Amino acid sequence: MTRRLDLFRRAALAVACIFALASCAELERQGQLFGPTPTPPTRPASLKTDNRSSVQHKELLAQFGGEYQAAAAERYLNDILVKLAQASETPGQTAYKVTILNTPVVNAFALPSGNLYVTRGLLALAGDASEAAAVMAHEIAHVTLRHSALRAEKEREAALISQAATVIQSRQKGEEERSKQRLSVASFSRQQEIDADETGVRVIARAGYDPYGAARFLTALGRSSELRAALYGKRKDSGFDITSTHPSTPERVTRAIGIARQIGAPGIGNRDRVGYLAAINGVAFGDDPMEGFVRDRKFTHPRLRFAFTAPEGFLLENSSEAVFGVRQADNEALRLDTVKNPPSESLEAYVASGWVDGLLPSTVRKLDVNGLPAVTAVARAGEWNFRLAVIQSGDYLYRLIFAAKALTDQAEREFMESIATFRRITPEEAREAHGLKLSIVTAGVGDSAESLAARMTTPNRPLEYFRLLNGLDENETIAAGERYKIVTE
Repeated sequence: MTRRLDLFRRAALAVACIFALASCAELERQGQLFGPTPTPPTRPASLKTDNRSSVQHKELLAQFGGEYQAAAAERYLNDILVKLAQASETPGQTAYKVTILNTPVVNAFALPSGNLYVTRGLLALAGDASEAAAVMAHEIAHVTLRHSALRAEKEREAALISQAATVIQSRQKGEEERSKQRLSVASFSRQQEIDADETGVRVIARAGYDPYGAARFLTALGRSSELRAALYGKRKDSGFDITSTHPSTPERVTRAIGIARQIGAPGIGNRDRVGYLAAINGVAFGDDPMEGFVRDRKFTHPRLRFAFTAPEGFLLENSSEAVFGVRQADNEALRLDTVKNPPSESLEAYVASGWVDGLLPSTVRKLDVNGLPAVTAVARAGEWNFRLAVIQSGDYLYRLIFAAKALTDQAEREFMESIATFRRITPEEAREAHGLKLSIVTAGVGDSAESLAARMTTPNRPLEYFRLLNGLDENETIAAGERYKIVTE
């Protein structure tokens, strides 16, 4: 983490950019994480290719929480992959094997080596075998169509054209050409997504799966993004972004349905919802508890052994960078992160060292937070006011920043009360920490979406999450005897 925090920028992050971190990831970012990937080999892979695949595999595991062990889900997905490989554009050329990534982010990737990755967040969102097959077929299509290599070639070409314009004509002309080339690459990437969607739908149909699964999953992806936007106050931009590398979700849904209709009417192909739900039963849901987890307003980190509770009305979101929180109605936000304790430096000196802009030195105060030394202060930047606290625990400093347009007496009191909740947890509490999981239940006579949602352990909007996870519209009723996903401890 950077040593210096521009508080005005952080206020914007806390109230606005925080939501970009929390928003649903694009279905894939193939070609962006690692640059161009090699063309699928037609002969035994070279040592160089093996080494590159190994590096890419390790980088993906590091970036997405490591490998998640779920034997039943892996077997089920690998069985699907066998059928997809036989039905792909290059049957028999590559044997694919799935790795489940330990993250709630919805994402998937495929490498030319045959490694295919899906996140457990994606497994939770997919509703049946055909939806999971559609995602994996989309990723395989990127490989068989050589999209990563083609995109890298396009980007190299764009960079060369921009550089030539700068040298031969002028810097301004070079900037104009760079903007033009960025739009060209974005358009090229959007077309790749469309091509991968179309190829994926046709492949799952040839493999015997319901070709409408792709449209259903993309619809769920859009609904997931909308729900998170509603929770965290992010405005949903319905306009077309010309710089986006992905087509809009409604556009992709419409195209996927159109391709499926060319194959046949709804109702064709295998969905195997029962088998899929059985395979993902018990898979972890949400944050990995060892990396910190949210329950209502409380955040607990078993590995670092601390907990704190946000003020009433705050929604919390954990990320690899920090814990973010927002209270939308009052235009207030918070951020909690940690840094190594600088050697031989007092807390007062650290707070005044330039870590924050707009610090009011006269407000710096020492305090004790549940036996831990701490310093609190106030800072101002632009229209934002900040109550901040730095708490020392062992080798780390925990930095809490509360942002508000108006630092009223009530806001001050609530922020200070929240700071006072920060505490070390006992080894027993750390050992007892456990995460959430998907549980598959059978609806009984008289059950409703509301009654099943009441059994959900989610901090916010359980009914909306129940409908999202089960692909149910607002007016769709529960069928007795059918199986549904709920989230439990």
